[in-house]
Amino acid sequence: MSSQNIFTLINPQNGNLAFKLFSFYNNSHFDHLQRNNYFSLIWITKGKGKVKADFAEHHFEENSLLAFSPYQPFMLCVSDPIEGIAIHFHPDFYCIHMHQKEVSCNGILFNNVYEPPFTLITEQAAETFRMVLDQMKSEIQNAELAQYESLISYLKIFLITASRLKNQQLQGTKSVPDSKEPFILQNLKDAIEDNFKTKHSAGNYAAMLNISPKALAKLSKNYFNKTLTDLIAERIIIEAKRELYLTNKTVKEIAYELGYDDEHYFSRFFKTNADVSPQIYRETVGFGKEEA
Repeated sequence: MSSQNIFTLINPQNGNLAFKLFSFYNNSHFDHLQRNNYFSLIWITKGKGKVKADFAEHHFEENSLLAFSPYQPFMLCVSDPIEGIAIHFHPDFYCIHMHQKEVSCNGILFNNVYEPPFTLITEQAAETFRMVLDQMKSEIQNAELAQYESLISYLKIFLITASRLKNQQLQGTKSVPDSKEPFILQNLKDAIEDNFKTKHSAGNYAAMLNISPKALAKLSKNYFNKTLTDLIAERIIIEAKRELYLTNKTVKEIAYELGYDDEHYFSRFFKTNADVSPQIYRETVGFGKEEA
């Protein structure tokens, strides 16, 4: 790949990747398990295949935008050769948690444990993306005053466009009438959101929803492509990552708030799911203490 297809910014304070934009013409970048300490947006403009992310597998088509959070495990297995464009950005460069009011992509585009990690890109959105990407490329090549701020503005446009589109697609699927199963699943999502800090077992949720654990497990696997235990674990880990990044709470405090009395048990649980310890996560993803 020629260097003209790769555009990179390095954080001068620590030498880490801040922002990277590149075109790809095969799957060599993503054909092995990724666990990166930055956000990734991968726009597949040609080809199709399977994405393995967290505990699930999903099929993706041409013109899909894949979105992954720091240390979210993923890899692509292609059936038709892929081409596209990837954007990597570190939370120190732009943190979706800290700018949730500006760019409502947390829980929609990223960190949505209940939906596949991709958005189908319409031609209208593709036009916006192409325009924004061209602006990003020219901005990276000219190290002018306020280069970071300008790049962040273009990144915001990209994220907002993608988030709106994904939200529309999610609303569209909700409006399709179905049996009582999706109703139970919506209740399950609500129950997890309300109780994941105190209730960690699949049996807890089956009892709350008055359904047998076996039936609920089957529903979860069919609709979310994940076991109920995996769904709960993912939700806990997302909250732990958020706390590690946004607050200066100790690992012990975070563990306690998430319902774990044993800090060491929690650290093992976190490492099993994130592949790094809570402390390493905080050190490599950064620390963006929320402003009061």
